[in-house]
Amino acid sequence: MVGIRNKMKLKIMAICVLATVGWFGMAAGHSGQASAATEESLELLSIGKEFIGTPYLYGSASGSTDTFDCSSFVQYVFKQQNISLPRTASAQATVGEKVTKAYLSVGDLVFFKSGGSGIGHVAIYAGNGKILHATSSQGVTISNLNSSYWSKNYVTARRVL
Repeated sequence: MVGIRNKMKLKIMAICVLATVGWFGMAAGHSGQASAATEESLELLSIGKEFIGTPYLYGSASGSTDTFDCSSFVQYVFKQQNISLPRTASAQATVGEKVTKAYLSVGDLVFFKSGGSGIGHVAIYAGNGKILHATSSQGVTISNLNSSYWSKNYVTARRVL
Protein backbone atom coordinates (compact mmCIF):
# COMPACT_ATOMS: atom_id res chain seq x y z
CA MET A 1 0.00 0.00 0.00
CA VAL A 2 2.87 2.40 0.82
CA GLY A 3 4.48 1.67 -2.55
CA ILE A 4 1.28 2.60 -4.38
CA ARG A 5 1.03 5.91 -2.46
CA ASN A 6 4.63 6.76 -3.31
CA LYS A 7 4.00 6.02 -6.99
CA MET A 8 0.88 8.23 -6.91
CA LYS A 9 2.85 11.04 -5.26
CA LEU A 10 5.54 10.77 -7.93
CA LYS A 11 2.94 10.86 -10.70
CA ILE A 12 1.27 13.92 -9.20
CA MET A 13 4.63 15.66 -8.80
CA ALA A 14 5.52 14.86 -12.42
CA ILE A 15 2.19 16.27 -13.63
CA CYS A 16 2.74 19.44 -11.60
CA VAL A 17 6.23 19.90 -13.03
CA LEU A 18 5.01 19.41 -16.60
CA ALA A 19 2.11 21.80 -16.04
CA THR A 20 4.45 24.42 -14.60
CA VAL A 21 6.84 24.11 -17.54
CA GLY A 22 3.92 24.44 -19.97
CA TRP A 23 2.57 27.54 -18.25
CA PHE A 24 6.02 29.09 -18.09
CA GLY A 25 6.47 28.59 -21.83
CA MET A 26 3.17 30.28 -22.57
CA ALA A 27 3.85 33.12 -20.16
CA ALA A 28 7.25 33.74 -21.72
CA GLY A 29 5.52 34.46 -25.02
CA HIS A 30 7.34 31.95 -27.17
CA SER A 31 5.40 30.54 -30.05
CA GLY A 32 5.43 26.77 -29.77
CA GLN A 33 4.07 26.14 -33.21
CA ALA A 34 4.59 27.05 -36.79
CA SER A 35 1.73 28.63 -38.63
CA ALA A 36 0.93 27.61 -42.16
CA ALA A 37 2.03 29.93 -44.94
CA THR A 38 -0.76 32.41 -45.48
CA GLU A 39 -1.76 34.36 -48.56
CA GLU A 40 -0.22 37.41 -46.86
CA SER A 41 3.11 35.69 -46.12
CA LEU A 42 3.35 34.22 -49.63
CA GLU A 43 2.63 37.65 -51.14
CA LEU A 44 5.34 39.13 -48.89
CA LEU A 45 7.80 36.55 -50.19
CA SER A 46 6.76 37.20 -53.77
CA ILE A 47 7.37 40.94 -53.35
CA GLY A 48 10.78 40.29 -51.82
CA LYS A 49 11.84 37.86 -54.55
CA GLU A 50 11.26 40.57 -57.18
CA PHE A 51 14.38 42.27 -55.81
CA ILE A 52 16.77 39.30 -56.03
CA GLY A 53 20.05 40.62 -57.41
CA THR A 54 19.50 44.20 -56.21
CA PRO A 55 22.88 45.48 -54.97
CA TYR A 56 23.76 45.87 -51.30
CA LEU A 57 24.69 49.24 -49.83
CA TYR A 58 25.15 49.64 -46.09
CA GLY A 59 22.90 52.42 -44.82
CA SER A 60 20.61 52.42 -47.86
CA ALA A 61 17.84 54.97 -47.53
CA SER A 62 14.42 53.78 -46.37
CA GLY A 63 12.14 53.35 -49.37
CA SER A 64 14.96 53.14 -51.90
CA THR A 65 14.81 50.16 -54.23
CA ASP A 66 18.06 50.81 -56.15
CA THR A 67 20.11 49.36 -53.28
CA PHE A 68 19.31 47.72 -49.94
CA ASP A 69 21.01 46.78 -46.74
CA CYS A 70 19.46 43.93 -44.77
CA SER A 71 17.11 46.01 -42.62
CA SER A 72 16.06 48.48 -45.32
CA PHE A 73 15.15 45.49 -47.50
CA VAL A 74 13.02 43.90 -44.79
CA GLN A 75 11.47 47.25 -43.91
CA TYR A 76 10.59 47.93 -47.57
CA VAL A 77 9.07 44.51 -48.23
CA PHE A 78 6.90 44.63 -45.11
CA LYS A 79 5.83 48.20 -45.91
CA GLN A 80 4.34 46.86 -49.17
CA GLN A 81 2.00 44.83 -46.93
CA ASN A 82 1.21 47.94 -44.84
CA ILE A 83 3.34 46.77 -41.93
CA SER A 84 5.66 49.40 -40.50
CA LEU A 85 8.97 48.19 -39.08
CA PRO A 86 11.83 50.13 -37.50
CA ARG A 87 14.87 50.90 -39.67
CA THR A 88 17.60 48.78 -38.03
CA ALA A 89 17.90 45.04 -37.54
CA SER A 90 18.35 45.41 -33.78
CA ALA A 91 15.19 47.54 -33.52
CA GLN A 92 13.25 45.13 -35.76
CA ALA A 93 14.20 42.34 -33.33
CA THR A 94 11.93 43.95 -30.72
CA VAL A 95 8.77 43.81 -32.83
CA GLY A 96 6.23 40.99 -32.90
CA GLU A 97 6.19 37.69 -31.05
CA LYS A 98 9.30 35.63 -30.37
CA VAL A 99 9.26 32.30 -32.19
CA THR A 100 11.62 29.36 -31.77
CA LYS A 101 13.80 28.28 -34.67
CA ALA A 102 12.05 24.89 -34.83
CA TYR A 103 8.70 26.59 -35.50
CA LEU A 104 9.59 29.19 -38.12
CA SER A 105 6.90 30.06 -40.64
CA VAL A 106 7.11 31.85 -43.99
CA GLY A 107 7.42 35.57 -43.37
CA ASP A 108 9.02 35.36 -39.92
CA LEU A 109 11.95 37.68 -39.30
CA VAL A 110 15.19 35.86 -38.53
CA PHE A 111 18.06 37.64 -36.76
CA PHE A 112 21.79 37.00 -36.70
CA LYS A 113 24.92 38.39 -35.11
CA SER A 114 27.46 39.69 -37.59
CA GLY A 115 30.93 40.50 -36.40
CA GLY A 116 29.99 41.69 -32.92
CA SER A 117 27.92 40.04 -30.25
CA GLY A 118 24.66 41.88 -30.88
CA ILE A 119 22.11 41.55 -33.66
CA GLY A 120 23.56 42.86 -36.90
CA HIS A 121 21.58 41.12 -39.64
CA VAL A 122 17.93 40.37 -40.44
CA ALA A 123 16.34 38.07 -43.02
CA ILE A 124 12.85 36.89 -43.97
CA TYR A 125 12.18 33.18 -43.51
CA ALA A 126 11.21 31.80 -46.93
CA GLY A 127 10.28 28.25 -45.85
CA ASN A 128 12.11 24.96 -46.32
CA GLY A 129 15.16 26.16 -44.41
CA LYS A 130 15.72 29.16 -46.71
CA ILE A 131 16.03 32.88 -45.93
CA LEU A 132 15.50 35.88 -48.21
CA HIS A 133 17.77 38.79 -47.38
CA ALA A 134 20.25 41.43 -48.55
CA THR A 135 23.89 40.42 -48.11
CA SER A 136 27.02 42.50 -48.62
CA SER A 137 28.46 39.87 -50.97
CA GLN A 138 25.43 39.09 -53.16
CA GLY A 139 22.83 41.79 -52.66
CA VAL A 140 19.30 40.45 -52.31
CA THR A 141 19.50 36.66 -52.39
CA ILE A 142 18.16 33.43 -50.96
CA SER A 143 20.43 31.50 -48.60
CA ASN A 144 20.30 28.27 -46.62
CA LEU A 145 19.49 29.00 -42.97
CA ASN A 146 21.17 25.72 -42.00
CA SER A 147 24.50 26.52 -43.65
CA SER A 148 27.36 26.62 -41.18
CA TYR A 149 27.67 30.43 -41.33
CA TRP A 150 24.01 31.30 -40.77
CA SER A 151 23.45 28.49 -38.31
CA LYS A 152 26.34 29.51 -36.04
CA ASN A 153 25.33 33.22 -36.15
CA TYR A 154 21.59 32.68 -35.55
CA VAL A 155 20.24 34.69 -32.60
CA THR A 156 16.42 34.73 -32.61
CA ALA A 157 13.27 35.07 -34.71
CA ARG A 158 10.11 37.17 -34.49
CA ARG A 159 6.67 36.78 -36.03
CA VAL A 160 5.02 40.01 -37.13
CA LEU A 161 2.43 38.70 -39.64
